[in-house]
Amino acid sequence: MNTLAHAGPGPWALFFPVVWAAVILTVVTVLRRTGWRGRRGPGPRPGHDEQSPIALLGRRFAAGEIDEDEYWRRLTVLEEQFGRTGPQGRAR
Repeated sequence: MNTLAHAGPGPWALFFPVVWAAVILTVVTVLRRTGWRGRRGPGPRPGHDEQSPIALLGRRFAAGEIDEDEYWRRLTVLEEQFGRTGPQGRAR
């Protein structure tokens, strides 16, 4: 007589944890792909305006309309007015 009490659970003992791990992974993946992220979802971030002067300057530099020296000069002036540094170069 070969019952479960004498032979042990065998390879089936690993089956149920693997199934539960797959279910949890699937649920997390579906929730992340459907946009369940609170306010961090896709779309423009606050403070990252596509029409900001710093973004426009970056696009002009990337397009080759201005050279590197002019880019850095203008970026310094714009960061004093719109960026993270104050007039004396300190962080706001």
